[in-house]
This record gives sequence, structure tokens and C-alpha cells, in this order.
Amino acid sequence: MKKHLFKSIAKLNKRLLPSFSKKQLDLSKANKLQMAIIGWRAYITKNALD
Repeated sequence: MKKHLFKSIAKLNKRLLPSFSKKQLDLSKANKLQMAIIGWRAYITKNALD
């Protein structure tokens, strides 16, 4: 059930949150909000794949 929940959240993230890799964002120039979004997406993706 946990994996199913994370997969659902991952699908929502893909639709709602911006993709910084497509915008070629430099991580050294990212602000705190952008870093938080990157961290959130990484956390969700990691748990959806496990």
C-alpha cells in the first residue's frame, strides 16, 4: 500500500510541479524553494521505486 501511495504522489508531482532539469537549472544558483521542490521530488521518486 505504501508503494502505491508514493506512485500516486509521483504522478501528481509530475503534473503539478515544475521540472527543473528541462529548464537546465544550475543547482548552485537554485533558491531555497527550488531546492525544496527538488528534494521532495527525489524523496517521492526514491520511495515509489523501492
